[in-house]
Amino acid sequence: MATQNLSEQEQIRRNSLDELRRRGIDPYPAPLFPVTGHSDEIKKQFEADGGEQREVAVAGRIMSRRIMGKASFMELQDANGRIQVYVSRDEICPGEDKDLYNVVFKKLLDIGDFVGIEGFVFRTQTGEISVHAKKLTVLSKSLRVLPIVKRQNGVTYDAFDDPELRYRRRYVDLVVNEGVKDIFIKRTKVYNSMREYFNTAGYMEVETPILQSIPGGAAARPFITHHNALDIPLYLRIADELYLKRLIVGGFDGVYEFSKNFRNEGMDRTHNPEFTCMEIYVAYKDYNWMMDFTEKMLEKICLDVNGTTKVKVGDNEIDFKAPYRRVTMIDAIKEHTGIDITGMDEEQLRGVCKDLGIEVDKSMGKGKLIDEIFGEKCEGNYIQPTFIIDYPIEMSPLTKRHRDNPELTERFELMVNGKELANAYSELNDPIDQYERFVEQMRLGEKGDDEAMIIDKDFIRALEYGMPPTSGMGIGMDRLVMLMTGQTTIQEVLFFPQMRPEKAE
Repeated sequence: MATQNLSEQEQIRRNSLDELRRRGIDPYPAPLFPVTGHSDEIKKQFEADGGEQREVAVAGRIMSRRIMGKASFMELQDANGRIQVYVSRDEICPGEDKDLYNVVFKKLLDIGDFVGIEGFVFRTQTGEISVHAKKLTVLSKSLRVLPIVKRQNGVTYDAFDDPELRYRRRYVDLVVNEGVKDIFIKRTKVYNSMREYFNTAGYMEVETPILQSIPGGAAARPFITHHNALDIPLYLRIADELYLKRLIVGGFDGVYEFSKNFRNEGMDRTHNPEFTCMEIYVAYKDYNWMMDFTEKMLEKICLDVNGTTKVKVGDNEIDFKAPYRRVTMIDAIKEHTGIDITGMDEEQLRGVCKDLGIEVDKSMGKGKLIDEIFGEKCEGNYIQPTFIIDYPIEMSPLTKRHRDNPELTERFELMVNGKELANAYSELNDPIDQYERFVEQMRLGEKGDDEAMIIDKDFIRALEYGMPPTSGMGIGMDRLVMLMTGQTTIQEVLFFPQMRPEKAE
């Protein structure tokens, strides 16, 4: 960065950097610093030991300083929290040369710099557990000024709260805003809990291609790229379903994948073009078994992450304790519109949409029309976890026909807080039926539906070798984390959500 574009504070910090070097202090030293304790653990251990003195080495960012002549206090922030450090001139400079305190500590170090402290734990006269510094090591010089967020009597001043800046500079957000890091710690706990649930059941985590020659397994618009060596177009996957089913054909009883998916669609509070989905497929099961399996899984995750089955999201308290209510798609539409769509053809459904004031276009077939009715009039009403089951066949090209009604399919979607969280089927394993469903999808594509599926001939071939009865379930991990952490926007649970390009400074 050109120095003429620097603020006064940034220029001062660069001057301090140069001065450190002139004094023979490397502002970015290579050797490891032997950390022996973290802020939270040190405080707990000190209380447990009844105040027994303990030698420690801590490292972190300077977040505040109070300089008082020959002695000072500073607050150090590490990965686990903050701890106070007492710095005495004569302790860190036992000889004649006092420059490490008088010049380096007082004048050349700034808030945001990383330092290492070696010393012992004690309690100050005001009762605060602190580290008494005997040695101070400069570990990294910060050249930009951190926002100083002040908190007093429960009121926050100078908050770093602009969403645009927070998401774009997540590294700053994590440092200065309390609670942000906790969201992402809980995110990892959600993944760990789910993995534990599947592994205990005996199912195997796998990886499948992200670059696919045919984007399949969902109805969505893909991102397209080009492979130069093969001179072919490739697509970033929209789902991993068809590859996981190939593994069931190959003889695995249960496989799952945490899949990064990409859909070239709009961005809003619940959609990011790059997102994580978990999909699991289990042989010899059906969608009824999968409903039981899913609700028990979510109850476990909520308990593991939050210590309770209840979580507050906005104004709603959601209880993940199993079992969950089950409502058919047709009954849901009947309940919220008063209209029974059973047996209706495409034109009749268009008429229903018109009567309900739902905008539709010519490219939409029966499945899309029903989906629009449900999405507009029903979905938002399901706050507590509810399984919507038995979808019309046109909405579910990869799903087995219902055992009691061939117009329907054995499918469920789990609705929570007015949004879809999980989607599951008794998987279609009849290759001839599957081919005919793909052909119907192609017709929709010719009508202008850019989300219609392409025929995957290799997948049909796999089914022709025989796939056992199978149930599969996919769950949006980002949405699940939103629920488990009480967040209302997907950007809050992604470290680095997609943003518009930043304007040049």
